[in-house]
Amino acid sequence: MSDWVVVVDKRSDFTGIEDDRSILRTREYIAKPDMLKPHAPKIINLSRSYAYLSEGYYTSLLAEARNHRVLPMVDTILQLRQRSLYAGEIADLEDELNRRIKRLVNPPTESFRLLIAFGYPYDGRFQAFARHVFDRFRCPLLELRVRYGDWLKITSIRVVAIDELSDDQHILFNWALDQYTRAGWRQPKTKIPAKYTMAVLHNPKEELPPSDPSSLKKLIRVAEGMGVDVELIEKKDYLRLAEYDALFIRETTTIENHTFRFAKRAEVEGMPVIDDPTSILRCTNKVYLAELLKANKVPTPKTIVVNALKSLEELEAELTYPMVLKIPDGSFSRGVHKVGDRAELKKISRELLEESDLILAQEFMPTDYDWRVGVLDGEPLFVCQYLMAKQHWQIVKHNADGPATHGGFKSFAIEQAPPLVVETAVKAARLIGSGLYGVDLKQNERGVFVIEINDNPNLDTGVEDSALKDELWKRLVGWFLKRLEA
Repeated sequence: MSDWVVVVDKRSDFTGIEDDRSILRTREYIAKPDMLKPHAPKIINLSRSYAYLSEGYYTSLLAEARNHRVLPMVDTILQLRQRSLYAGEIADLEDELNRRIKRLVNPPTESFRLLIAFGYPYDGRFQAFARHVFDRFRCPLLELRVRYGDWLKITSIRVVAIDELSDDQHILFNWALDQYTRAGWRQPKTKIPAKYTMAVLHNPKEELPPSDPSSLKKLIRVAEGMGVDVELIEKKDYLRLAEYDALFIRETTTIENHTFRFAKRAEVEGMPVIDDPTSILRCTNKVYLAELLKANKVPTPKTIVVNALKSLEELEAELTYPMVLKIPDGSFSRGVHKVGDRAELKKISRELLEESDLILAQEFMPTDYDWRVGVLDGEPLFVCQYLMAKQHWQIVKHNADGPATHGGFKSFAIEQAPPLVVETAVKAARLIGSGLYGVDLKQNERGVFVIEINDNPNLDTGVEDSALKDELWKRLVGWFLKRLEA
């Protein structure tokens, strides 16, 4: 088990490893990443809860940021939160289950629950099927509820917490863990797309959409010229998604709304998708980004991860006023606050910690503009300067009594932009994936610093495409074609 570390909420939750150094509590893993250096271990996350923004959730999220292999991955945690996200896998699992049931000498004769630990079933009749389930959902403990009938129906799949196990169940769990950690790290099976239609998810009523109507019209025109049919779809069209062969999300993404469900469904169907679920979950959480950039030595403003245990005095010792506080999953400058003194720090941090177990405190870097570098498939696509909104410290000012106001912009050809800005942005984006990203940076006398990476960057005619014109949209459609023709 030397390469493996088990993370638990309480050490009493798990006693399956004699070497105590291989067990960490969740808070230790979150707060003290240096404990595991210089090795990059494999993490088994046995937190009691994987609820969104809980410490169990952050354990898997930060493990990915730190280049630690982790089970379960955040993508799996989020997929198993609700049936609508894993429903696309049910039909295949039911086919597999019913096919194997026919071979059993003593098949079940009533509805049942099937508990699976690391791909090993507690009911030995279902060994091959359990491995099939584990290929789809890499999670330490799962329970499937199966309804008996002429055709066995899987009614639900849920994550089981380690503290739910009985003493007898712990014995098999420890054995399954031992078997799993002796094996290699197997990647889930993937599906291959094969057609030429694309759905564009948008919300006509969104106040700050990532692409305005005229931009979507240009995308449709360019795509048609390249042999790709494009159709605008909305939230209500979820059940129709499988009719298409690719998905481009042009609606503000978040883990908590339908955009993530669309992305996950597209991935399950084997469709090329921007934004893909992994990019969404990584980019929409600023705590993850801070850890990822730090681990890969990408320069950022000084950033501190804050939880309820961190005192104001400790924070003030590391950052000076004014400082910036951020919730993990804000967008379009929402959930970002500048605090100028201890009273503001105490008030705002208390409010934000009610929403998330962890928040960020960041060094304030005043500039007249932010750089935004668009990166597609690991290569620069566009470069813009976004000016700060009038009499404001951000590029977007959200007004309580009216619409949001924006600063101006200036577009650059890639070769005209400062090389260090472009190089830093590309390095950061490649850490996320091979999709479309907008990297926000600040530049001052100290250098170039990444503020955040957006999975759903603005693409508007006359702004981001000012330098490339139609070529920008052709490159975007080409990204989908490349994968459709693979």
